[in-house]
Amino acid sequence: MLAYQVSGFDRPAALTETGCPQPGPGEAAVALRACGLNFADLLMMKGSYQDTPEPPFTLGLEAAGVVTALGEGTEGFAVGDRVAVFGGCGGLAEAGVFDAARLIRIPDEMSFEHAAAMQIAYGTSHMALDHCARLQPGETLLVTGAAGGVGLTAVEIGKLMGATVIAQARGQEKLEVAAAAGADHLIDAGEDLRSAVKALGGADVVYDAIGGDVWKAAFRSANPGGRLLPVGFAGGEVPQIPANHLLVKNLTVIGFYLGGYMKFRPEAVRRSFETLFAWHGEGRIKPHISHVLPLEQAGEGLELLRSRKSTGKVVITTGTGS
Repeated sequence: MLAYQVSGFDRPAALTETGCPQPGPGEAAVALRACGLNFADLLMMKGSYQDTPEPPFTLGLEAAGVVTALGEGTEGFAVGDRVAVFGGCGGLAEAGVFDAARLIRIPDEMSFEHAAAMQIAYGTSHMALDHCARLQPGETLLVTGAAGGVGLTAVEIGKLMGATVIAQARGQEKLEVAAAAGADHLIDAGEDLRSAVKALGGADVVYDAIGGDVWKAAFRSANPGGRLLPVGFAGGEVPQIPANHLLVKNLTVIGFYLGGYMKFRPEAVRRSFETLFAWHGEGRIKPHISHVLPLEQAGEGLELLRSRKSTGKVVITTGTGS
């Protein structure tokens, strides 16, 4: 089978012919149909992501497909089930073997592309805003990088939760994408973020996936008693937190990493995914996918993320069939 693999951190990832894996106890083999790309894939290629396996390994944190075989003692699924899987790696391939605890059954009406695109972006935003920050109706939510994979879902979920949403993104095209997702106020990345947010009354909750100077400005725009979520640092600079400002303004900074929750609170992640899939079925949320490319163009898809030429999600189709 074909898989897009990292053979070493000093070499570029490449499409590789490899053996078809077999499931062990508690595992399921899945014929993969689609895989969502994430910024973490780029970090894994360099060996700088916190959960990077030892090479060789297959990229692709989140995927969807059809169960083809079950290992001994594997319960809860049957051959032929349509499933989504947040495997942490292994999704950019024609097939994969995953811990069955990481699988979730998907509705017949949900496309594999949507299932592959929803887990990390929507799961991160839903868990961060609901479970961690306890965003309340009527509060103001600031989302930086609001047209990106996780940022756009934070805009959408923030509106569903009853917040007033301020979206920051670069350029008119990306701001229009954020507006279509429900943003109430738009701030271009070239503007003074702190001043613009303050003019709108400040932010009660900050959701930042950029880091660096954007984080600094967003931090200073938070209202007293505000909650801040540094969920990533796509700008390259890890957010720094001045503790004296936390004290003076009674701020709370909440670190959140979905992969970590999958290890110590997997039931919370599963409940979140089930809620999100139900919302999708009700038409309340719909993944924004700017590019769908075949497995042979996985490298081009990753370059779209690296160059920030995508909005929402980039999805790679890894097989055929329903």
